[in-house]
Amino acid sequence: MTAGPPSTPPAERATDGQHAGRGGRLTLWGVAIIIIAVSVFGDHQQPDSTPQASRSPGSSTALTDTQRGARPLPRSAPIRLLIPSISVDAPFTSLSVSDTGQLEPPPAADTNLVGWYAKGVTPGEVGAAIIAGHVDTATSAAVFAELYELRPGDRFSVDRADGRKAEFVVDDTETFPKDDFPDTRVYADTERPEVRLITCAGDYDHSVKDYTENLVVFAHLV
Repeated sequence: MTAGPPSTPPAERATDGQHAGRGGRLTLWGVAIIIIAVSVFGDHQQPDSTPQASRSPGSSTALTDTQRGARPLPRSAPIRLLIPSISVDAPFTSLSVSDTGQLEPPPAADTNLVGWYAKGVTPGEVGAAIIAGHVDTATSAAVFAELYELRPGDRFSVDRADGRKAEFVVDDTETFPKDDFPDTRVYADTERPEVRLITCAGDYDHSVKDYTENLVVFAHLV
């Protein structure tokens, strides 16, 4: 795939190495997948853009108004993430890519903090906004410690700098091995406003100082 202009955000790997003080950063994979790719969103089991968990046997292929999502919002920085079902009420910090091509994780000193990829779309814009948070640190559990509890149909919201609240509904929650992460499915461009909540999961491998899996929550604006 041909890379876009310098201002086009690259597609970053999900949160690697959440343990502060034990090494590891967010790994960058590929270039410009998020913005310049106009592709079908799906994995090997699901050929269309409807997440598997949101479909039922015999359901129509026509999208309902809820599946299509709400009218997109203009660009505006996120201020606060609210997930009532797992007691998340956390401010945002912006995340950027380092000179080594790695997405910097949120500072580990603050366990109640989430980050968003500032050169990508903002939550509520058309596209897949990337929100990352630690599952734990070297000292305690962190903001996304209970992210695994989210289920299709659960709702969360993002307070934005323009005073609007962007509300999202969960489509699917999946865990992927880090050595077989579906970059295109997670980071490809989308035709509606969507969000990916990403954290580490699986076992902690002390030999490489990293978790073995990533947990990804797929959601869209309603």
